[in-house]
Amino acid sequence: MPTVDAALTEFLTSGLALGAATRDDRLVPDVVRPGGLRVEPGGEEVTIFLATAVGARLLRNVESNRRLAVVASNVQDNRSVQLKGRVIEIRPAREDERPLMDQYRARFARMLEPLGVPKNFALRSQIWPAVAIRFRVEALFLQTPGPSAGQPLEAPLRDPGRVKP
Repeated sequence: MPTVDAALTEFLTSGLALGAATRDDRLVPDVVRPGGLRVEPGGEEVTIFLATAVGARLLRNVESNRRLAVVASNVQDNRSVQLKGRVIEIRPAREDERPLMDQYRARFARMLEPLGVPKNFALRSQIWPAVAIRFRVEALFLQTPGPSAGQPLEAPLRDPGRVKP
């Protein structure tokens, strides 16, 4: 079973563009932007936080099939990873988890600023009320554009250098 190591945890919690994806019983995909992510102690599980206002269809899907994929991308250099796994808990986010979501939103806003995106663009995104979706990581993939995209991530995450668009 793969685990999220310290280097990958640092990357995942640095304010990246996040996407949570699942599919329904007819294999129709759904993707939603989470409002934060936490790597659980031990690195075998990850919790994403999803505003309830935007996640109804994704929630129905994960309640039905328990499958989830999360993509995390650095919008400045396109460094990206994908985590896939089985959902083990769906619950309302707790009030003590809200600061984690506020922190994510602030980091994401800082990451967008050098690209000319106004800080208030990210800060005004709705994050609350939210649901917490915890999943056990079953696979990790490198998704940075280039010859290694789609390959399993088996070593510590390394900076591949700036990726040209």
